[in-house]
Amino acid sequence: MDSADSPRSPRKRRKMQSITMTDVAQLAAVSPSTVSLYLRKPAAVSERISLRVKAAIDELGYVPNYVAGGLAAAGSRVVSVIVPSLRNAFFSETVTELERLLAQHGLQTLVGHTEYSREQEEALVRAALSWAPAAIVLTGCTHTQATRDLLRKTATPVVEMWELGCTPIDQAVGFSHEAAGRCIARRFIEQGYDSAAFLGARLGEDLRAAQRAQGFLDEMAEAGLPARLLEDAQPASTASGVRLLAAMDDAPARAVACSNDTLALGVLFEAQRRGISVPGTLAVAGFGDLDFAAQTVPPLTTIRPAADQIAAKVAGCILARDPLAGPGSAAEADSADAPRSHDTGFTFVPRASG
Repeated sequence: MDSADSPRSPRKRRKMQSITMTDVAQLAAVSPSTVSLYLRKPAAVSERISLRVKAAIDELGYVPNYVAGGLAAAGSRVVSVIVPSLRNAFFSETVTELERLLAQHGLQTLVGHTEYSREQEEALVRAALSWAPAAIVLTGCTHTQATRDLLRKTATPVVEMWELGCTPIDQAVGFSHEAAGRCIARRFIEQGYDSAAFLGARLGEDLRAAQRAQGFLDEMAEAGLPARLLEDAQPASTASGVRLLAAMDDAPARAVACSNDTLALGVLFEAQRRGISVPGTLAVAGFGDLDFAAQTVPPLTTIRPAADQIAAKVAGCILARDPLAGPGSAAEADSADAPRSHDTGFTFVPRASG
């Protein structure tokens, strides 16, 4: 799909962090030393005072700067990158390319993973902000309210990657996962498959896969064709694909869209074991276009996300705000005309499996 920038917004980020420990102390009606003690040893501060200090911190969006003073400049050359999983090949590819691009400009990356937990993401964001990073990169656009509040109150550049659809905190780079799901459904419809299923794993946590599932089901429904959703409770794997194909025994479908290529590989393995012809009896499609997708038997129809383009655009968003990256770049990024969402699109890869 072609890439395009979203409509522009007049929103402008603040130039520098303005909330200090003194501001917190004044709002809480305590001394700065009391705030410092609360941050270092909360148990040493009375409950009554602790509640006042915490309320002031939450209201102001204050985070302690552990690299204040002489180390501040060093801390500002680190970019915090937070991904759901380091096992996921999509995210690994993006992080590797992002590290390479940023290193060319003297920026280093610090990577954390959440295991799809928004609470863990919030904890990582708080930790990252305390070290005054040059930027924070998040995966997706669904976060706890506290995370959104913290990031909206800071001057630190924020880029949300791999997903579009929500109002960005600052900048967003990615594509529509709903559109990707609809794309696979249209393929099945055009090929004449009259029933289908979406096979996914832990969709309550993997929200981007859930969006693909919803797009797939909606497209099938709009065509007047039956489709259902089957979900495995374990992380997506070849074993998940085996279990989910077995779960279809009570109501077989002519075509299945899988939440990723690894799960689809399990479906192909199980279909082969059972003597189910692909695509004669069952069409199979995946997501990701991983290295093995073109080598399966038959080769796997899939969606190829633009992982390298996502990394390049994320790096561009960060470097445009980096005062050391070049004259005028930061001012241009903060202008009212600068786009906040960047659509990298995706590529549909038709092969013999469906």
